[in-house]
Amino acid sequence: MNCEVLPNIPKPHIRSSDTTPIPSEKSIVFLSLILLFLTFPLSIWCCLVTVAHYQRIVVFRHGGIRGPGLVFLLPCVDDYIKVDLRTQSFDVPPQEVLTRDSVTIQVDAVVYYSIRNPLDSVIQIRNVHESTRLLAQTTLRNIVGTKNLMELLTAKESMSRTIGIILDEATDPWGVKVERVEIKDVRLPIAMQRAMAAEAEALREAKAKIVAAEGELSASKALKEASDVMASNPITLQLRYLQTLSNISSEHNSTIIFPFPIDLLSLTRPSTQISS
Repeated sequence: MNCEVLPNIPKPHIRSSDTTPIPSEKSIVFLSLILLFLTFPLSIWCCLVTVAHYQRIVVFRHGGIRGPGLVFLLPCVDDYIKVDLRTQSFDVPPQEVLTRDSVTIQVDAVVYYSIRNPLDSVIQIRNVHESTRLLAQTTLRNIVGTKNLMELLTAKESMSRTIGIILDEATDPWGVKVERVEIKDVRLPIAMQRAMAAEAEALREAKAKIVAAEGELSASKALKEASDVMASNPITLQLRYLQTLSNISSEHNSTIIFPFPIDLLSLTRPSTQISS
């Protein structure tokens, strides 16, 4: 077997922030300082940058974070980017998702986040805000696709916490802290809304019929017990008859009542039996 020895290819020199500046960089910085002193004090207005309390700036020459307050930068040498540390929010546009039980819905949400590490948010990703927005859309679609329709309608808070935890873990290398995720609305198709309304109405009607049947059953049992009591003591039927007359006279004053003795009914029964 022939073994070929590969030539030594020199690796490109990558200078980190810990190494000493190269001679060309030293010369450029020296010329910038000479230009600064020659044009002083007019050049001082180009060297001072005001950084608010809620901001930080990332200086690319040193790779460090500066601020808040007045920060001195060398003109034509130092380049920087301001990073806002305040909590920001964005709306996730409505996402059309197919749930686990094959129902097409539209879900939208709102995400609150803040930048905790300005250096990572600048050097680890090109556009941290747009990337966080796109990741939130994808995560929302993935989580909603694993849930049933009833779980989405009844467990919004738990699902919002799950999406927030997943987003926070994914954006942590970018220096982003996802503080809160809220699902705003779950929109159903019109046909599905009508079907659910018809189903709920049918369930309510069925429950109403069951309650009415149970009420009739209880009333019939009570009437049976009352009839047994009246049969054991005939005077109770006479008292009930008088109570009914009293109620009619109090409600309808213009009604003329002719009392009919109930005893006559009991007297007529034997005669009818004899005639028969």
